[in-house]
Amino acid sequence: MEIQVIETLKFYLLDHPSIIWFRWSHTQSWGSTWPFLFAAVAIYVATTFTLHFLLNLLRCRRPVRLGPIPAIHSLMMCAVSAVIFSGMILSAAAEAKDTRWLWRRVRATPLEYFLCFPLGTRPSGRVFFWSYLFYLSRFLHFLRTFSAVLRHRRIPFFRLFHHSMLLIMSFLWLEFSQSFQVLAILFSTLVYTMVYGYRFLEELGLGCKEGFCFRMSGQMVVLGFNLVCHVGVICLHFLRGGCNGIGAWVFNSVLNAALLFLFFKSHVNHKGC
Repeated sequence: MEIQVIETLKFYLLDHPSIIWFRWSHTQSWGSTWPFLFAAVAIYVATTFTLHFLLNLLRCRRPVRLGPIPAIHSLMMCAVSAVIFSGMILSAAAEAKDTRWLWRRVRATPLEYFLCFPLGTRPSGRVFFWSYLFYLSRFLHFLRTFSAVLRHRRIPFFRLFHHSMLLIMSFLWLEFSQSFQVLAILFSTLVYTMVYGYRFLEELGLGCKEGFCFRMSGQMVVLGFNLVCHVGVICLHFLRGGCNGIGAWVFNSVLNAALLFLFFKSHVNHKGC
């Protein structure tokens, strides 16, 4: 019975035809075009400001009660992040096994390979399927902003910027087959699983006063790890003769540095952290 369950999970996380034969395509993948990306970000920002305007127009001074919705959202994000982490780590291991001959040929280690995709890498296969799901999960993150507006009656400008840029970053990973995304997604989903799991407990009244510090620390660790990976990519880019998607890498490097600075500033300025 246990073996059957394991084999079933392995099939749906690793060997399903939709995973094996996935290909990022502007005609076949939902949300894969530039107009869609810009429209999604514009609608997200416009909806946030509109919601805030309506609350002020109706003179809602008390937080809007959302009932179990925030808890359900946190539980969903925790579960989705855990599934993406599991699928990505299995897919990365499978890719490592299937491409050992390539690593020996270019004298690279698995870590170097996932930090620096060879030039000409196409966004297809298992790894990019889970990268695509990670991109789609960014839209689920948007609901957190709307919840903050309804609860606190103010626009969370940093969260608005942060979520918008993460959506654009994850789009660029797929569009340009950018190097290092495997490690970034693995680490991000691992931290998201813990952070949203803790938020779920907070919604149930089981959190503690150090909850803000825990969540902020998790986000800062993700950004710090991504920044270290960016340094590894640029080193391998010059040592190995080029990494795929280096143009998108430049944008992501600047963005990660800016987000890390802003998170650090918020973390230090918050009392009790």
